[in-house]
Amino acid sequence: MTYEFLQHYWCFVVALLGALLVFLLFVQGANSMVRSIGQTDEGKRLVINSTGRKWEFTFTTLVTFGGAFFASYPLFYSTSFGGAYWLWMIILFTFVLQAVSYEFQNKLGNFLGANTFHWFLVINGLLGPLLLGGAVATFFEGSNFIVTKENLIDAGSFTPIISRWANASHGLDALLNQWVLIFGLAVMFLARILGILYIINNVDDKEIRENAHSRLFGQFVCFLILFVAYLVHLLLKDGFAYNDEGVIFIEPYKYLHNFLDMWPLTIILLIGVVLVLYGTVKSGIQKTYTKGIWPAGIGVVLVVLPLLLMSAWNHTAYYPSTADLQSSLTMANSCSSEFTLRTMFYVSLLVPFVLAYIVYAWRAIDKKKLDKQEIIDDHAY
Repeated sequence: MTYEFLQHYWCFVVALLGALLVFLLFVQGANSMVRSIGQTDEGKRLVINSTGRKWEFTFTTLVTFGGAFFASYPLFYSTSFGGAYWLWMIILFTFVLQAVSYEFQNKLGNFLGANTFHWFLVINGLLGPLLLGGAVATFFEGSNFIVTKENLIDAGSFTPIISRWANASHGLDALLNQWVLIFGLAVMFLARILGILYIINNVDDKEIRENAHSRLFGQFVCFLILFVAYLVHLLLKDGFAYNDEGVIFIEPYKYLHNFLDMWPLTIILLIGVVLVLYGTVKSGIQKTYTKGIWPAGIGVVLVVLPLLLMSAWNHTAYYPSTADLQSSLTMANSCSSEFTLRTMFYVSLLVPFVLAYIVYAWRAIDKKKLDKQEIIDDHAY
């Protein structure tokens, strides 16, 4: 295991966690439509109790994703999470709203009322995927930061901080980029599609399934337009590359070159697109088909994983700086030491056991489809 192999390996692990996180955003997608899918009080409780069984998986994956990034690429963590903190604080705040809403919406003494917490879930369902998608888009579009590693060795420096944001917006400036917004909106509509497919599969209620089916096509069309537009933009735009000496430069059609050079990843991405289309279209046409979440969910993972790898592999700067080109982050200049990556590699061998437990817990939770009888239970949300 060379140092370069370990860098690529941990980039793959982080990308896989990111892909799984996008799939698990079906919780946010369903919550964003709780008032339209579950139009009655009873229907809203069914939808919320359905997503309430799974929201911990999403939140845990988000935290694990951040932790893996911190351990393997600490300079990215300090630059993005530390510099663009307004963006990340809003994301985390919406997830806190989600957790609070599940816990207190129907508790005695809730002076805000259940509807207030329903709106909190809607806010998380819309802003969470939108801002997470926008944060991912900065891997291709760039962010406004400066890295000064000399601060660590400069005796005259009064601060050990080596990365800083180049303006006072601290990440919110990314939302002024139209392509960041387009990608963020694409992720939001994708989450809503997955949320609909999940509710169709998980809730055994005719009215809710009919409401979900009636909204699937509109969400799918919006997602398709936004995703195709961004993909075309990505293939035609200049990218951020670096040579063996670590010098970063602009390369025309860089991401198109990545798609061609790493053709196995391109094939995986295309297979994922086909699975997403299959799961969504079949669910929309065949009303009795309730398992669309699985081909579509697997397809999402197969699309997002290679897309994230395209932003970092093949000598690509995965976190470009629009303020100072040479401050852009690459796998080589932002990763942990070889000892750290090697030690974590052996720890990561336990991940399949964790995944096996998640699958077991998921199957145990979904052994019985959710129905109206379930929300009478004292443990219902």
